[in-house]
Formats: sequence, structure tokens, C-alpha cells
Amino acid sequence: MPFQLLNLDGVANYLHLTPADIEQRVKNREIPFEKRGNRIVFRQSEIDAWASQRILGLSGQQLAVYHQKSTSQTRKNLPHETILPELLQPGAIASAMTSKTKASVLRDLVALAEKTGNLCDPKALLASLEAREKLCSTAVPGGFALPHPRAHEPYLFVTSFIVVGRPIQEIHCGAPDGQPTHLFFLICCQNDQLHLHTLARLCLLAQKTKLLDQLREAPDAETMRNSLITAEQEVLADRKIVS
Repeated sequence: MPFQLLNLDGVANYLHLTPADIEQRVKNREIPFEKRGNRIVFRQSEIDAWASQRILGLSGQQLAVYHQKSTSQTRKNLPHETILPELLQPGAIASAMTSKTKASVLRDLVALAEKTGNLCDPKALLASLEAREKLCSTAVPGGFALPHPRAHEPYLFVTSFIVVGRPIQEIHCGAPDGQPTHLFFLICCQNDQLHLHTLARLCLLAQKTKLLDQLREAPDAETMRNSLITAEQEVLADRKIVS
């Protein structure tokens, strides 16, 4: 729904904020919006990009609260509270990527995504990833990055999925802390709601568990996948929301 317009209440509900929160952000010009006469409207595509970057910057209680709300919202459409077993297929992890630059990482991640059989248009995905990175880097403190398309077009994918890449050398990707990136999670979702929820879930795992260290030290792709699935189960169990 890249061209859908939302009103203030719709955006508040979509972002798990209050209408007053949105009004304040509009007043401070912190959120993208347009004026149509006396009405304020929000473009879905711009809100999704803004929300993605906001999630990457959340930490602590703010992230936990957002994740809890997004879990409740997506629970209606998902068979299980866990999402990684379905999104992260065996064979979707490259534990020794030879990428040397940010540009080559994106190309190699797209190539890995193509091998899953779930990618319909590799060139379009790469172009969208590059466009997203030009807006702002998806690398975050902690040595990991969450690249994703600028717009979420259902035609790009057969189904939603994730691929994970671990280069054999560190790569500088513009993380806010200035540190290199060691792990890359390419998120390919058919709808915006699942995309934002997946972003929040992966960020929460990175902050609340020892997952990143485990992934860096894992001897192979299978061990990396098992670590991801176990970390997700631990976080959900702590919040007593496992289905």
C-alpha cells in the first residue's frame, strides 16, 4: 500500500502511539505529513520509512513497549508468536561472506535471497536496498545492520523471509557509533506491519540476549540459525507471550 493516505488517528494506531503523540510530532515537524486544505494526511510509504528508522533507534523500555504492542497487533495474522522459524529458512544464512564493502554486501545478500526461491525481482530489490541506504544507514550500534527495501512491494517476494550474512572481515556501514558491522539481516516482508514487527523483534533480541556474540562465534550457518531461534524463544518466554 505505498500510495495509501492515512489520517491522524490511522497513523497513531499504525505506529502504536497516541493521537497526541502524532500531533506533537507534526507540530515539531518530526514526522512526514502533508496538508490537504485543513486536513493533515500521511503517505503510507513515508510513514513506513520513518517508522523503520525510529525502531532502529529505540532501546530499553521504549523498544520493549513497542515490541509488545506490535506483537499484539500482528498476533491476529500470524499462527505463532515466534516468527524466525518461518522467516529464516535453512540455507538462508551465509556464515563466511567474502564481501569487502557495503555495496558488495548488499549485492551478496540479494544473491543469497535469490537462492531461497522467494525473490521475484533481484534487480528491483537491490535498487530498493540501495535507495533505502541513501536515506540513512540501517547499521546500528552493536555491530549489526538490518537492510530492507525502501518500499514494500508484495510483487517482489513469493513470501516474507529473512536472510543473514556474516562477512569474514568487518565492514564500515555508517553505524551511529562509528564502529564496523559484522552481521547483516536482510528483511524481505510482503507487508509493512510484519516488516516493522520483524525489525522490532530482531532489535530486541540484539539488546536483550547474547545473540550477537553467539552469532559472531558460531562455527557454521546451522549453529547461527539455532542461536537465533533459541534467542527468540527465550525473549518470548520471559514475557510469557509464547503461544
